[in-house]
Amino acid sequence: MNSRRDFIKRAGLGTLGVGFLGCSSSKEAAAYAFDEIRQSTLKPHKQTFNMCGYAAPAIETVRIAFIGTGGRGTAAVGRVSRIEGVKVKAVCDIQPDKAEGARKLAERGDFSPDVYTGEEDWKKVCERDDIDLVYICTHWELHAPIAIYAMEHGKHAATEIPAAQTVDECWQLVETSERTKKHCMMLENCCYDFFEILTINMARQGFFGDLIHVEGAYIHSGSLLGRWDNWRLKANRRNGNLYPTHGIGPVCQVLNVNRGDQLEYLVSLQSNDFSIGPLVKELAATNPDFKPFINDSFRGNMNTTAIRTAKGRSMMIQHDYYSSPRIYSRLHLISGTKAMAQKYPLPAKIAVGHGNWLNDEEMKKIEEQYTPELIKRIGEMAQKVGGHGGMDFLMDWRLIDCLRNGLPLDQNVYDAALWSVIVPLSIWSVANKSAPIDIPDFTCGKWITNQPFDLTLNGGGTTGLI
Repeated sequence: MNSRRDFIKRAGLGTLGVGFLGCSSSKEAAAYAFDEIRQSTLKPHKQTFNMCGYAAPAIETVRIAFIGTGGRGTAAVGRVSRIEGVKVKAVCDIQPDKAEGARKLAERGDFSPDVYTGEEDWKKVCERDDIDLVYICTHWELHAPIAIYAMEHGKHAATEIPAAQTVDECWQLVETSERTKKHCMMLENCCYDFFEILTINMARQGFFGDLIHVEGAYIHSGSLLGRWDNWRLKANRRNGNLYPTHGIGPVCQVLNVNRGDQLEYLVSLQSNDFSIGPLVKELAATNPDFKPFINDSFRGNMNTTAIRTAKGRSMMIQHDYYSSPRIYSRLHLISGTKAMAQKYPLPAKIAVGHGNWLNDEEMKKIEEQYTPELIKRIGEMAQKVGGHGGMDFLMDWRLIDCLRNGLPLDQNVYDAALWSVIVPLSIWSVANKSAPIDIPDFTCGKWITNQPFDLTLNGGGTTGLI
């Protein structure tokens, strides 16, 4: 853990404490800030089993353990308890009151989960022989270690975002999933928002023509403060796009990345910090919990990461969390040779030329034509149960339905690794004056022949609501 903390601290000072001495000679390792990140991208890897399209044996009743039962974890317990064919077997959190709250919530679904509260108890949970799926909602640093440990002990893993913090962790997830043939899904809920799924299906049906450019973002006013042990504030002592997956996940699925296209390289540009540091100093004047942070450097407020794909498409992903008074946006812009779509600012819009956006009647016709079976069958149920407008429940339901019917998952370990690796690669690029850095191919070339995930519910759709 000390090496990880050292990395976080050094990464936060990257653009201030380490000068960029030139990229012309890759032999001069000292010329690069955080050269360990770049070196990690150069390590050779060989695929041992292709998890894309892999259908694990069906599980009639999915026995689940939740590790991390703060706000996200407890909400997940409540949603999953409404799904047919599951049994909540354990809840685990270092804060006893959080674990107990999740246990009581699970009881509404007629479950009596065991409660774990020790610092290392997550290992005991993963070691149990009566659990099929470990659902991880801890702070970021534990996502990869728990997911890896769970798969090593014969469990499927579903982890909150990002799935990993380093390039090496991303590869460890991939290699463990391939070796154990256990699913590792990142719980990227925005891939299940209704307009995002609509545009994925529209792209598949050729509505946009040849895809040219996409954009995604996480621009949000949510607080860095008030988390257990101030973990999120500590994590923001690094520069880079620290939370890219809400923006990049849906647009990668639109482009069939890992299944017909691949991310090739990125460059990342970041502003200075104009607000987080001053706020911490202001809070420290009256709250001693913030005094240890007053001399720290925090990430720049706005990060813009540009990516080029193997097929020559371009992508822009932005991050501005609790830094400026901007209206919430995930952008979700799709641009093709025939049409474009843009979700934010709301309401979502579609255009088929340089003229006006489609009107309400035309939008309704588009939705009727291109809404996939997943939304037609489960959308109303998802909205009733809730979770960010229903997308959280849709994600949970789809995961359980795939496991119960022995279907491949919509998001696999390659997606988890690829979308998460943007974190360390953007840290490296920002620290090196927005230098380009190659993005690892976690499919080891199989993206060329991997098939897109199925939106039709073929073989599934059998899981109800209780």
